[in-house]
Amino acid sequence: MGWGKSVLLVGLPVAAGGVSLLVGPAEVAGVRETLAYLLGAAGLGPGAAPERAQLLGTVLWEVRLPRVLLALVVGLALSLSGAALQALFRNPLVAPEVLGLSAGAAAGAALALALPPLPVHLTAFVGGAAAVGLTYGIAYARQGVSITALILGGVIVNGIFTALLTIIQFLADPFRLQTIVQWTMGNLHTATWDKVLSASPPILAGSALLLLGRWRLNVLALGEEEARAVGVHPERAKLLILLPATLAATSAVAVAGIIAMVGLTLPHVARLLVGADNRRLLPLTASLGALFLVVVDNCSRTLAAFELPVGIFTLLIGGPGFIVLLRLKLLRGAL
Repeated sequence: MGWGKSVLLVGLPVAAGGVSLLVGPAEVAGVRETLAYLLGAAGLGPGAAPERAQLLGTVLWEVRLPRVLLALVVGLALSLSGAALQALFRNPLVAPEVLGLSAGAAAGAALALALPPLPVHLTAFVGGAAAVGLTYGIAYARQGVSITALILGGVIVNGIFTALLTIIQFLADPFRLQTIVQWTMGNLHTATWDKVLSASPPILAGSALLLLGRWRLNVLALGEEEARAVGVHPERAKLLILLPATLAATSAVAVAGIIAMVGLTLPHVARLLVGADNRRLLPLTASLGALFLVVVDNCSRTLAAFELPVGIFTLLIGGPGFIVLLRLKLLRGAL
């Protein structure tokens, strides 16, 4: 991939994030006032009124910037893990939520929210890994992984962990129940620097491993015998994709809750643009995912007088979007 395309892939989400710093209630920090403050801070203008400068600084650096950064890394993690899982299992229906990963991570994180001494990231990872392991184990047979069994197993495992999540909610302290319920809807309004700093390392590490190892997905797509012929151990290669995908997705769920459709829909959009070559597909999907979630989060906090959970918007936008993609593929005879 050339330098120009690489800069574009990184630049678009970053530019959207920069614009998002200006988005918010006008009575708190409007676009013109915020832009004046930023230009003043950069030495390019007179800046904002002195009596407003402290408030604007707090809103920008302590509220909006952590939220924008969290949206970028969560969108990147969910879309990239979805693309990697679809390529790994060679099924366009596979996504973190379809394999039960999101429900498993949600149950683990909810347990930590109900019992504060437990670390949220660790329990989310354990829950997500357990769900994916169960789904994979159900579908695995001597002749390989049955795609039909994988989807059916994912539905069953997703139901099991959703039931466990419901039990945790039922037994949770009433004061913690509201936090858990809001969290399961998918939220970024509770973004803080602590969440950004705790979620970014595992997300970026998992994403980097997926991007560096994306060539394995092309080899695995040829079949297990062909992979062995070129010196790639299929089961080991699958594990080297499955573990970082699980790490990235569960870390995203731990800080943002369940945000559906990102990992399912965005890889299809990228596939329409650049084809099925994972060397190009995965970087584009990561960029689109980060860009998409930043834009959707802006909609969730500006389109109504009150803020709606971002998970609701991804369903409202991603659902119809996936239907359009499905119809396009049917018309092209790709399905």
